Amino acid sequence: MSDNELGTFLRTCREAVTPAEVGLPTGPRRRTPGLRRSEVATLAGVSVEYLARLEQGRDRHPSPQVMGALADALRLSVEERFHLRRLEKETSGDPCCPTASVPSHSVRPTVRALIDRMEPTPAVLFNRLSDVLAYTAGYERIMGPIGLLDDERPNLIRFLFTDERARAAYPEWDGFADEQVASFRAESMLTDPHAEGFADELTVIAGAPFADRMAAVPRLPRRSGVERMAHPEVGAVRLSYETLTLPDADGQRLVVHLPADDASSAALDRLNGRQPGGLRAVTG
Repeated sequence: MSDNELGTFLRTCREAVTPAEVGLPTGPRRRTPGLRRSEVATLAGVSVEYLARLEQGRDRHPSPQVMGALADALRLSVEERFHLRRLEKETSGDPCCPTASVPSHSVRPTVRALIDRMEPTPAVLFNRLSDVLAYTAGYERIMGPIGLLDDERPNLIRFLFTDERARAAYPEWDGFADEQVASFRAESMLTDPHAEGFADELTVIAGAPFADRMAAVPRLPRRSGVERMAHPEVGAVRLSYETLTLPDADGQRLVVHLPADDASSAALDRLNGRQPGGLRAVTG
């Protein structure tokens, strides 16, 4: 993991905001569509030199006031502000930040009962390394035939990058792989030896497709959207998904899928042996 995630995140956000979004003229001779350091510094009320030190990782102790001013200047969302604050605390070595624990493989009884009650909806519980911890039978009927659940301890990221069946199952493999690596990076602490070990393992086993994504500019993953799959039994399927983070320190997240159109709804009904209309399509 990079030791300058905070600076990289600030620079990425700066380059993603256009002058028009903050009421500034575009002007000539812009090498990138984003804001210049001088413009962000002016909007946030800090010096250009100080902003450069933050982005380059030469200053790791910005005050909350500075972080708030930069977040306002960069028009960050609430989720992005939480992420910025977490990066700042970890980068500065804040003693209130918890140390990285061993990724949990246990599931609370209430969480397991919740998952059981979701049948036949495809739902799966991951830890922060994307190990599969629990899932519904509806999820098994979708993911079992493509091979994800073959291993004794399945892992979605390892499957994506090391099993050739994954590319056949996900027609938009590149985008899906981008999202999974972004989620892994966002869920892992900067000094997480377990995440570092997992990343080192996949860098060796999977090579450039994984390593290049880890070396790319970090971004926050989407928490909802639509995934396309080519299922070996029922053909093309489009699944809407929502990601729900559990309120504990283990970094577990529950991903729930629903058919994104009527054809996908019928396909899931066939997999589940139900009459048409068992799982209604969710659009919009």
